[in-house]
Amino acid sequence: MTEFWDSNYYDNPPLTDKMIQQAETVLGLKLPDSFLDLLKIQNGGYTKGFAFPMTTKTTWADNHVPLTELFGIVLDKESDSAHNIMQSDYMTQEWGLPEKQVLLTGDGHWWITLDYRKSDKPSVRWIDCECGEDIHIADSFEDFLNGLVSEDEFADNMI
Repeated sequence: MTEFWDSNYYDNPPLTDKMIQQAETVLGLKLPDSFLDLLKIQNGGYTKGFAFPMTTKTTWADNHVPLTELFGIVLDKESDSAHNIMQSDYMTQEWGLPEKQVLLTGDGHWWITLDYRKSDKPSVRWIDCECGEDIHIADSFEDFLNGLVSEDEFADNMI
């Protein structure tokens, strides 16, 4: 995991246990330990450039989804960090996403989310708002993390 992160472009503050507790209270859910472990190293930002291999085609590519950034936890309402899961409720309403999503990364047109619709232990999903895609990626964040590969493996396979 120490080779996971690149730049903390928005200068998100270091994650504390108090921040985690506050975030989980506000969001009304328990975040996956493996996700929090990553954020304790660096609280969101750009990754070293990963992709998750897919057997289902998405609007992104025939065979993968990207993970070039991962949102952190920023509780300061004055922060302009775009890498912030605490904007999930607002963005869910703004983009008409299904309920009970924590946004991990995305640009508004597409998102990778922690999906809490069926369980308090979230799966990971690909949601493309414009095309109506809502596709299962992994059963858990840990499975998602363990399945990541270098984005270089897919350099020639973009749609």
